[in-house]
Amino acid sequence: MSQPVAILIACPQGEPAAALARGLVKAGLAACVNHLPGMRSTYRWKGEVVTDGEDLLIVKTVREAFAEVEAFVLANHPYEVPEVVALPLVEGHAPYLAWLEAETRASQSGIARS
Repeated sequence: MSQPVAILIACPQGEPAAALARGLVKAGLAACVNHLPGMRSTYRWKGEVVTDGEDLLIVKTVREAFAEVEAFVLANHPYEVPEVVALPLVEGHAPYLAWLEAETRASQSGIARS
């Protein structure tokens, strides 16, 4: 069985985030992507403290797909250094986790397991 993860991706508001979400699901790299608009992020960038409005994507997938998700995001994200971090899902409703695994192409395609 694959290890389920949630990958967090901060994006510019609106269509850039929506396009990434659709693309990840369409490519079979994620079973589901929650798109949370209206987040405020404060961070240090190139020596300055910046606060921007962003949207947060929560990508439900399997750990084995992380490298492909990361590559997809890097190829399609407008940021120079996008946030792409995975959090393990340590417990979950068994039928949901089974669906997540079944809907994620990586779990079915023999991607090398880490």
